[in-house]
Amino acid sequence: MKLSFLISAALIATLLAGCDTFEHRSQEKAPTFASLTPEQRDKLRHGVIEIGDTPDMVYIALGHPDEKRETSTAGGRETVWVYNSYHQEYEGDFRIGYHRMLFYDPARRRYTVFFDPIYTDVYSEHAEERIRITFKNGHVTAIEQPKVS
Repeated sequence: MKLSFLISAALIATLLAGCDTFEHRSQEKAPTFASLTPEQRDKLRHGVIEIGDTPDMVYIALGHPDEKRETSTAGGRETVWVYNSYHQEYEGDFRIGYHRMLFYDPARRRYTVFFDPIYTDVYSEHAEERIRITFKNGHVTAIEQPKVS
């Protein structure tokens, strides 16, 4: 059952990812994209964002965030977009049951039952924050990325 869920989730993610390409996003936000300089367009095409970019520019470069947070501070309202990376880690195999096999022995004229174990691979899902972008007054004010060691 878990395997069918993972296959279904992967299929849905693949279908949704097909609609979330740079070309699709730049056409969706065509007025914003058309107003940018060639240098800005090239940066967005390569997923590069900078302080001062607008939410539309970040969306064109990176797509929909995995999480959006709103914060009210003394200095005003801030919006934070969080993008995650997802991966699976192999945990080993797990015995899920047995397969019953029946063999007929013609010399003894009787059946013998064997139980053969059935195993499945087990993976654990992991999500890690890839980038966090803070907006204030409609512009990027902070870009946080984990340090790669």
